[in-house]
Amino acid sequence: MSARRTKFYLDKQNAKWMGVCAGIADYTGIDVLWVRIGAVLVTLMGAFPWTLIAYFLAAWMAEPKPTGLYNSEEDAKFWQGVRSNPARSTRNVRSTFRDIDRRLSDIEAFYTSRNTRLADEIDSLR
Repeated sequence: MSARRTKFYLDKQNAKWMGVCAGIADYTGIDVLWVRIGAVLVTLMGAFPWTLIAYFLAAWMAEPKPTGLYNSEEDAKFWQGVRSNPARSTRNVRSTFRDIDRRLSDIEAFYTSRNTRLADEIDSLR
């Protein structure tokens, strides 16, 4: 895939105006409603011209989000986590693999160990 999943994109699918707030919400994983409320509050609390300038600059400089960027909702959550804290994402992946490795070793130990009760039942059937 040529599109980078860690880049900021405008989300035109969920856009109300130009897709900047929806893009910020998609990038950070925060609900788009809270991003829009925050943008309105910051604008009304005294940063009026600067928030509009930043909004239009973001709309002008960012690219629209490619279709099919994420395969599933779980994939989207994973990439949002990678963008917010790469070290935590790496730790989570390592932890998951460690857990899978432990479970596989338990299964291997169960099947390779001597099960005398099962062996006795098999011998009794002969």
